[in-house]
Amino acid sequence: MKSGSETDSLRSGYLIETARRGIPLPEAMQQSQHRSVQQASNYHNDAERTLGRAARVII
Repeated sequence: MKSGSETDSLRSGYLIETARRGIPLPEAMQQSQHRSVQQASNYHNDAERTLGRAARVII
């Protein structure tokens, strides 16, 4: 049986990957079973920020 931290890591990793693939947050949350939109959106938004146009600007 997985510990709570292992399960949380799998779920957060899942949300990060769904964001990278362009899957909407509500759809991803149905699969990840996150109840907190705030927590789930933190993972989702972090991944989206790394993929955005601003992240690709080279200084």
